Amino acid sequence: MFRNLTPVVRALLFANFIVYGLQWLTNGQLEHAFALWPLGPVGCADCYPFEPWQLVTYAFLHSQLTIWHLAGNMFALLIFGPAVERVLGAQRFALYYFACVVGAALTQLWVAHSLYPEPYATEGASGGIFGILLFYGMTFPHRQVLLIFPPIPMPAWLFVTLYGILELCLGVFGTSQGVAHFAHLGGMATGYLLILYWRRRYRQRP
Repeated sequence: MFRNLTPVVRALLFANFIVYGLQWLTNGQLEHAFALWPLGPVGCADCYPFEPWQLVTYAFLHSQLTIWHLAGNMFALLIFGPAVERVLGAQRFALYYFACVVGAALTQLWVAHSLYPEPYATEGASGGIFGILLFYGMTFPHRQVLLIFPPIPMPAWLFVTLYGILELCLGVFGTSQGVAHFAHLGGMATGYLLILYWRRRYRQRP
């Protein structure tokens, strides 16, 4: 599995694990400047102002409360990322991934500002990962995906569709604080728009 890693996926894996180690070494101080903080005035003593670089840097931070936040995202990147990078190529894959990361961040900023008055930081690579899942499901719709729990095989298109519906339901009816469900959907939506743009450009080529 690791011998088949593509360059950008490998770099993202290393970067995320290194940053997670730095989070522990600095006792969480990286979150002050590099997590995604809401727009507007700082409303609490433990909150920090929004800065433009946070639209990207938040995606390299993960919750220190549990290793599963990082492990889940990196496992999905390891499983689905190489196939997507081989289709897009390294440069376009990197562009796609970070476009989804920024799209997820902008979605989270809008949702947090509109619906959740209590400010909190957002962190994690999930926006980019959900964009990768969408691309995988659209490009390899009939490949079988085996869920870990429950261990049920299903085609990739169905897996991605059900996952997107689940995130929408959790965002609308559940609690979004602590889990940025709408950011996940923002990453998928950004990926979908970029895929449509690339397809349109490809069709217009002479």
